[in-house]
Amino acid sequence: MTEFDINKLEGLHTASELLDKKYGRKGTESREEFDGKARAWYYGEILRDRRKELKMTQQELADKVGTARSYIARVEKGETDMQMSSFLRIASAMGLSVELKAI
Repeated sequence: MTEFDINKLEGLHTASELLDKKYGRKGTESREEFDGKARAWYYGEILRDRRKELKMTQQELADKVGTARSYIARVEKGETDMQMSSFLRIASAMGLSVELKAI
């Protein structure tokens, strides 16, 4: 069994340090913009994965929700900052519920 060399960890950075360096510290405009885009991408991934799990096309989902297929595509790619009402409508159409918790 190989021993772990703690000295190899020197010089490594945390994710927060790397994000601070590239996008600025939390609270700065550039970091808030990055965080918003990251959240949009994350929620888009959740919705896309669920749609595929249901073997539903983007067009079928769009028809069910009452929107354009191109809008569903943009949501899934994280290219649009959708309103909460749109997110809830899309999630509900696929049998997902959203829970808010105090943190």
